[in-house]
Amino acid sequence: MKELRAERLQVMLSLEELAALDDFRFKHRMPTRAAAVRELLKLGLAGIGTDAAAGVKSSDYGVFNRGPEGHTQMEDADGK
Repeated sequence: MKELRAERLQVMLSLEELAALDDFRFKHRMPTRAAAVRELLKLGLAGIGTDAAAGVKSSDYGVFNRGPEGHTQMEDADGK
């Protein structure tokens, strides 16, 4: 029996995140990006995540730990 999917979820991804999603999709022979996203959600929800602290923004969550301007969390103020 097919599951009803009545809700749409829009997610903005960087080119790097999209490439990682497509790599996952093709490596696991998934038919669509949506199927790959659902599988990654299933895997993530089954794992242990982190709890958000007060004041955390959506832009603080990224696949490659990049902030809204594209810098990584490992870079210092000089961009190194």
